[in-house]
Amino acid sequence: MNTRAFVGQQTEDKLRSPDSWDAQSAQGKTDPERYWRAEAKARAQAKDYSSAIAILTQLIDRNPDSAADYNNRGLIYFQSGQLDRALEDYNTALQLNPKLASIYNNRANYYAACGKIVEAVADYEVALDLDPSNIRAWINLGITFRDLGLYQRAIENFDFALILGQFAGNVYAERGRTYHLWGEWNCAIADYQRALVQLPQPSYTTPAANHRLRLQVEIWLDDLLSPLEV
Repeated sequence: MNTRAFVGQQTEDKLRSPDSWDAQSAQGKTDPERYWRAEAKARAQAKDYSSAIAILTQLIDRNPDSAADYNNRGLIYFQSGQLDRALEDYNTALQLNPKLASIYNNRANYYAACGKIVEAVADYEVALDLDPSNIRAWINLGITFRDLGLYQRAIENFDFALILGQFAGNVYAERGRTYHLWGEWNCAIADYQRALVQLPQPSYTTPAANHRLRLQVEIWLDDLLSPLEV
């Protein structure tokens, strides 16, 4: 799934996914702190990044040992294009908790955004060693293998991601794109069509990332079918 430079600025083949808001940040905390974490998440989802960062900064000041808060703030820095600050927060989070898989996935997305593919692969693999069910890391690692031209390795990652039973539309889209670039056009068309069945139709309640991916799949599919219709 795109995450490297700001997610919205990535090219069509770079739709890596960050880990979702780290739920561990709310464990064992007071009700006011849970409220403000939820508020920071809502501000980030509304793209009010400066407010979300300000809230998390206050929470970090109160809880300087919270790896999850640093991870979440790093994710917002990343999404707002402040890559250096994102890396700094991810590294701090890992110093506080080197066993939190989501941090490695998010930092890997940063490395991929900066073209540091070797570092990205290493972090995705650590994330999966720590949490083999982290489907975002499986998808992101598959995209990275595809970027390297390692199509068979990419397909293997997407096949396993499908077994996990989440984000099927995203997985079919990325596996289809891999088949497409590999020259396996029939497999690509089949996966694109599966993706369009799984991905939600555009609406006010559909996440923007799903809108972008669905549109991208339609473009990829049209690229394949157009020559066949001439």
